[in-house]
Amino acid sequence: MTYIDGFVAAVPTANKVAYIEHARTAATVLKENGAIELVECWGDDVPDGEITSMPKAVKCRADETIVFSWIVWPSREVRDTGIKAAMQDPRVDPSIHPLPFDSKRIIFGGFDVVLDG
Repeated sequence: MTYIDGFVAAVPTANKVAYIEHARTAATVLKENGAIELVECWGDDVPDGEITSMPKAVKCRADETIVFSWIVWPSREVRDTGIKAAMQDPRVDPSIHPLPFDSKRIIFGGFDVVLDG
């Protein structure tokens, strides 16, 4: 089965175009390093919860939008190698290309697929 990296981030709404451009570049780099697919979703109906929610998890502010994304990899092994290689690529180096969001407020994790279909 495949392996998934999942992410939730708060992105300044004014940075939507810059975020999409960043995501396109990252998708290219990640696919060159073994990813099968990268999906980026711009929040449209992401309510605050009473106890917990996506907005609460990333401390989303009023001028920000929740982004939910995932990367599909053929395996955990390919992911581990691919992420390491991608992070060395200058096209996605945040010291060269500043991120259009606060990376300290992103949540992420890697997941084994147990059901697909």
